[in-house]
Amino acid sequence: MFVLQEQPIDLIQARSRGANPLHGALVSFEGIVRSDACGAPDRGVVNALLYVADQGQCVHEGKVILRETRAMFSISEAVCIQRVGKVNAGETAVWIGVWAAHRGEAFNACRHIIEEIKKRLHIWKKEFSTDGTSKWVQPTQATGV
Repeated sequence: MFVLQEQPIDLIQARSRGANPLHGALVSFEGIVRSDACGAPDRGVVNALLYVADQGQCVHEGKVILRETRAMFSISEAVCIQRVGKVNAGETAVWIGVWAAHRGEAFNACRHIIEEIKKRLHIWKKEFSTDGTSKWVQPTQATGV
């Protein structure tokens, strides 16, 4: 399941979406809005990001990524919840959960999903700083780090 939503991500509810007694592992990734400007001290302290997405492209391609991931890895379920709209520093902007019988496949699948999302989804972000400035931030490609 791939979801775009404006409201904060309920992590307890998100974790329960794929719960099944047959799963031996849940690996999750939380992308949290950080308060630094990615090492750009001239931009001040970040207090929020505005995420703007091409809804149709993101939902379609997000579902494709999850379907491809299920085919590539031995996993039971995968869920991605991506925030759109204003997300404050310290809040979760994206949550990915992967359930599997074994942790290795779940780890690999979770990493694959976030890297593909960064490469393939049309999501833009605008950074709002405590000094009153704002700036559209160039998306960065997954680095594998």
